[in-house]
Amino acid sequence: MSGSLVVGLCQSCRWMRRVVPRRGGTFFRCGRAETDSRFVRYPRLPVLECVGYETSPASSLASEEPLLD
Repeated sequence: MSGSLVVGLCQSCRWMRRVVPRRGGTFFRCGRAETDSRFVRYPRLPVLECVGYETSPASSLASEEPLLD
């Protein structure tokens, strides 16, 4: 299964930020959740429909944000 099928729309959304904790794993955080309560900070994947979806200018995964333990 390809990464885009696992993540869904978040793969190409301008609001999504990939978070990689030091302990491993990968999480996808929705930037819209910070200012709009309709959105979940860490949505259940794959996201197939989203009213806040906006295409990212970059076609790759969103930038990584390391988590501090």
